[in-house]
Amino acid sequence: MFSQSDIPETNVDVLIIGAGPAGLMAAASFAHLTAIPSASPLSVRIIDKRSTKIFSGQADGLQCRSLEIFDSLGFADRAWKEANHMIEICMWNPDATGIIQRSDRIPDTIVGLSRFQQIVLQQGRIERFFLDNIQKYSGGAIKVERAILPTSLQIGEERVKVTVRKLTEEEATPPQATTGSKSDVTDGLFRSNLVGDDYEDKITDAKGGEEEVINAKFVIGCDGARSWTRRALGPEFELQGEATDFIWGVMDIIPLTDFPDIRMRCAIHSANDGSLMVIPRENRLVRLYIQLKEVTPDASGRADRSKITPELIFGAAQKILRPYKIDYEYCDWWTAYQIGQRISPSFSHPSNKVFLAGDAVHTHSPKAGQGMNVSMQDSFNLAWKVGLIAKGICHPRILDTYQSERRRVAQDLIEFDHKFSRLFSGRPAKDVMDAEGVSMAEFKDAFLKGNLFASGLSVDYGPSSLVVKSGDPGELGDRSVRSRNLEGVRRITVEEFEVKQSLAKGLPVGMRFNSFKVLNQACARPWHFQERLKADGRFRIVLFAGDILDPAQKQRVKVFCDKLSSSNGFMRRATPEGAKIDSVIEVLTIHSAKRTETELLRDFPDILHPFDPHTGWDYNKVFVDEESYHEGFGDAYKNYGVDKEKGCVVAVRPDQYVGWVGELEDFEQLQEYFEGIFLV
Repeated sequence: MFSQSDIPETNVDVLIIGAGPAGLMAAASFAHLTAIPSASPLSVRIIDKRSTKIFSGQADGLQCRSLEIFDSLGFADRAWKEANHMIEICMWNPDATGIIQRSDRIPDTIVGLSRFQQIVLQQGRIERFFLDNIQKYSGGAIKVERAILPTSLQIGEERVKVTVRKLTEEEATPPQATTGSKSDVTDGLFRSNLVGDDYEDKITDAKGGEEEVINAKFVIGCDGARSWTRRALGPEFELQGEATDFIWGVMDIIPLTDFPDIRMRCAIHSANDGSLMVIPRENRLVRLYIQLKEVTPDASGRADRSKITPELIFGAAQKILRPYKIDYEYCDWWTAYQIGQRISPSFSHPSNKVFLAGDAVHTHSPKAGQGMNVSMQDSFNLAWKVGLIAKGICHPRILDTYQSERRRVAQDLIEFDHKFSRLFSGRPAKDVMDAEGVSMAEFKDAFLKGNLFASGLSVDYGPSSLVVKSGDPGELGDRSVRSRNLEGVRRITVEEFEVKQSLAKGLPVGMRFNSFKVLNQACARPWHFQERLKADGRFRIVLFAGDILDPAQKQRVKVFCDKLSSSNGFMRRATPEGAKIDSVIEVLTIHSAKRTETELLRDFPDILHPFDPHTGWDYNKVFVDEESYHEGFGDAYKNYGVDKEKGCVVAVRPDQYVGWVGELEDFEQLQEYFEGIFLV
C-alpha cells in the first residue's frame, strides 16, 4: 500500500463510474463531442469494478427511441442486422375449462411511431457496439479501465476527489453458481435484487492493490442498483419504494416445444399456475420470464435464493404452458428477481458535480423492456450538457434540467411498471364477479397503452432554459423543489405558446424531433431527416423555408438569414474564434418549392450552405419536401404540421428534442433562447 503522500493523482474533466450500458452511453456521447471546438480536449475516464464486459444474459430489449439514438451515434445498423425483430404480440389466456388459448394479436410497436421497431439482442453485443464506437470516435483516448474500485469521494469547490484501487482478478470476478443441470451454465443471480450486498461489501472491505486519486470536474455514477456512488453521496440519495411478493425467474434457452407461438412475443396467463412472457431472441434463443408461485419472500421480505434453481424455474414454465410441452438441451443464462419499484429522491448532488444515472437511481421489473433503455437515455440526456459545460460553451444552469427531465421519466416508468407488473402477476378473473382476479380486458388495455410508453417516444420534457413552452416547470418536471426553481426559464403564456406550437403541430416542443423522408437539394438523395441530427453536441436550427421561389417568402428567408449571419448575432458569438460557423450551431433547411426549379447557390443565402476555402460549398444542409425516385414521399411539411408557403423555425437540442418553435420574424426570441444557454 502507498502512503497517502505517495498516491499518484490525475486530473480529468469527467469520471464515469460503471461501464454498463448507461456508462458506455455517456462515454460514447463524450467521444462524439470531440468535433466541438474548445481550448483543450475533453478528458474522460471510465472505470468498472468488473474484470470483463457482459457476455451473456442481462438486458436484451431495444426500444424505438434507443435505436434512433444508436443511429445518431452511428451503429444502429449493427444492432438492427443482428437482432431479432419484435413484430407481433400474442395474448394467451385460460378458457372456461382452464386451458390456455390464444385470445388476441396486437402489433408489438405502434404503427407509424418511428422508422425503427422494437428488437431484442443480448446486452453483451450492445456493449461491444459501444466499445467499438468509443474507440473510433475518441481515437482511443477513452477506454474502459476494468477491475478498478472507487473507495472514497470528496466534493470540493472546484473538483471531486475520487480515490480508486486496482482489484485482483478474484476480487473483480463476482461469485456465481453453476446450474448443475443440462447446460452447466453460470447464473446471473449476482446482479439480481434477490442478492444482498455481501459481494459488494467483500470487495469494498478488501485491502491491497495500487491506489490512485482522480480529481474530476464532474463524476457520473452509472454503477447499478447497488451503486457505490449513490452510497458515497449519503443516505439522502437512497432508493425509496417497495418490493412485492412476486418472484420471477428468467431463462435464455433454445426450446424444444410444440407451443405454436414460441417465435412470437407472448403474454401468457394460466388459470392457477402463474404467468409467463415469451421473448424470441437471436440465434434461436428464447427468453422466458416465468412467475415462481412456489417461491415467496420470508419475514425479511427477501426470498431464499438457495431454493431457486433452473429446474424449479423451468418446471414452473412447463406447468404454465400445459397442455403444450416444452424442454431444452441448451441454456445460455438464467436468473431470478423480485418485482419492486424504487427511485432516488435526487439524481444529482446540489453542487451539480456528481450525477447518478440508470439503475443507480431507479429500479423496476424487466418485463416492460425499459431498464437498459431508460438508463441509456438518462446518460444520453446528461452527457452533452456536462460536455458542453466542461468545454466552456454552455451555461452551468442547464445541468439542473437533468433532474427535472429524467427523474420525471423515471417516475412515470415506476408508475407504469407498478400497474403492469401487478396485472401480469395476478390470477386471471374467472368472470366479472371475480373481484380478486385480473381482468384480461384491462391487461390488454394496459399493454396497448404501455406500448407507446415502452417505445420511449412519449417523453415530453417540461419548460426550462432548454425548452420554451407554457406550464409550471415543477408540475411538468419531477415536482421537486429543484425543478420548481429552475434558472433561466422563459415564461410564456398558454395562448402565446398555442400560437407558436400551431406553426409545427407535428413537432411538439419538449418531445423528440420525429423523422420523415426529405431529398437533398443538391443530389436528390432521400434521407430520413432525423439521420441528419447527429449526436455530436451541436444544437440545430431547422429552417422550414416554405416556398423559396415565392418572392415574398424568399425575402423573409433573406431577412432571417441576414440576422443569423450578422457579426453581433448569437450564432457568431457562440462560435469560438477561428472555428467554422456551424461548429456549435448547425442550420438545416427544408423547403417546399419544386426541386428542379430551385438552385442551391442561387436561391439560398450562404449561411444555409456555408463555404469552406478548402472544401467548397456545403451541399448537405438544404433539403426539399418532394417525392423521391425510389423511396416514396415523406410529405414532411404535412407530417410536421408546417405551412408549405410560410414555413417556420425550430430549435433542436443536441439530443434531438425540440426546444423552441417560432416564425421567421421571431429572431429576437430565438436569440434570447440561445443566449440563455450559451456563454456568448
